[in-house]
Amino acid sequence: MADQPRIALLNDSFPPTIDGVANVVTNYARILHDDGYPVMVATPEYPGVTDDYPYPVLRYASMNTTRLVGYRAGYPFSARAVSAIDDFHPDILHTHCPVASTLLARTAREGTGAPVVFTYHTKFDIDIRTALKGELLQNQLITAMVRNIEACDEVWTVSHGAGENLRSLGFRGEYRVMENGVDFPRGRATEAEIAAITQRHHLPQDRPVFLFIGRMRWYKGIRLILDGLARARAQGARFTMLFVGDGTDMADIQALARENGLWEDCFFAGAVRDRELLRAYYSRADLFLFPSTFDTNGIVVREAAACALPALLVRGSCAAEGIDDGQTGLLMDENAQSLCAQALWACAHPDEIHRIGQTAQERIYISWEDAVRRAEKRYADILAEHPNGAARPRRDVFPFLSDALEAVTRLRELSEQEESAHGVYEEFFRSYNRMAAIDLGEGSDDSSYDDLRRVIMASRYLDRCAQYSIDAAARVLFLLTGQRWNQMEIATFDEDELEGMRVPAGEGAFLDPASDALCVARIPRDELDPRVCELIEGAAGVSPAE
Repeated sequence: MADQPRIALLNDSFPPTIDGVANVVTNYARILHDDGYPVMVATPEYPGVTDDYPYPVLRYASMNTTRLVGYRAGYPFSARAVSAIDDFHPDILHTHCPVASTLLARTAREGTGAPVVFTYHTKFDIDIRTALKGELLQNQLITAMVRNIEACDEVWTVSHGAGENLRSLGFRGEYRVMENGVDFPRGRATEAEIAAITQRHHLPQDRPVFLFIGRMRWYKGIRLILDGLARARAQGARFTMLFVGDGTDMADIQALARENGLWEDCFFAGAVRDRELLRAYYSRADLFLFPSTFDTNGIVVREAAACALPALLVRGSCAAEGIDDGQTGLLMDENAQSLCAQALWACAHPDEIHRIGQTAQERIYISWEDAVRRAEKRYADILAEHPNGAARPRRDVFPFLSDALEAVTRLRELSEQEESAHGVYEEFFRSYNRMAAIDLGEGSDDSSYDDLRRVIMASRYLDRCAQYSIDAAARVLFLLTGQRWNQMEIATFDEDELEGMRVPAGEGAFLDPASDALCVARIPRDELDPRVCELIEGAAGVSPAE
């Protein structure tokens, strides 16, 4: 086993964060380690977290963005992280996040030569368009993320639909479908565990139980569930609807359940982290409702199949790939009337629903062991195809990343600069707030994104010489996470939380105060303080814009 390739797994979410991709990385690491592969996980640090895994977990610099995205955002320019990955001597860098983790993997490739494999798990363009205002800025960020993915040596997707979604965003490379597995064993929970679910929620025994498991967000198709079931209820159907999960739309979802007259038929269990308990929920239900067109894979569909629970899915969705209507699941059109019709049929045909569930268990279930061992075979093929390391030229990172390590070194030189230069630079940015200098609205031009990228270059210096303004914090958070907070959301943070969003000492990328001031501010010469003009001309050897 000593000859097995060394695998570095990178992702922004990992326990204590629990989500779909964190579950993927956890299972990859567990099975690779059990199979004798030297494996490490690189993920953002969490205060107070102590890791107890049989493989190394590298916790690198992060910012507190849990209220925004549900997990801490990793800082991809960390010299310490790059050095630690280099010391591990990976043969494969396998990243699962299209932003920070992939940027870190590409930077690590510079020193290790290890090929970068990226797995595309979710439709990140939907998150971006939901979070950002302004079509131009949305498209610029999506394009940047797609180019980040294209720079990897091999791209995997969790379904054909996910691959085609990536192509629709401008991805020009090839992709390979590598399905995720399920960490449930094939088979139902015990009768005692199932009975405990019934007792916990006082579920009626004389009617079918419909189940949804996932984030309580509208884009999961929950409005279709409530509207469709309201129609079925009006036509005399009797059922129980069980929601398992939590999310920012929970209150609005519960309000719609009341409005639709479904409150007495709905149970909201909240988030369930215990996997055995979750398995009992699947086993108690009669039909799994998952009308999501957002999800690229739908691990929950295979989790349900492991428990012989059939799923109702939107025809043509990624989650419905491989589903034979009436054999391994039920398919619907993406409207409430279609869901209503299928719900009525399910209520009237319990034996058929049971048969479909049994067939799903036999045909579409895939274990994590099988999924990861397929990945192991592909790792070997990649290394055989590229025995000397990465397939593409190594210096293909973004211009400001290609010199990241050098930039970190130059950071240490900042302390040797004259304090007068620090003062001028600080005064410059205090006088000419970046909110005014950088337009994020719909009318922004192509230079806006370049300016924003420059902001993050300046972030370490500003961390040293001045507190972030709320507006500056918003810009940096957006760049690192692809998400956007408004001033009110940030203003509600206490000082400790706001401080946690600042870039950690020694972890920034920076050019020099003069050239950065010129590029970011772009203020006409006659509006600049003479001292700033002098600084720019003397240090950068250029003249401010006329």
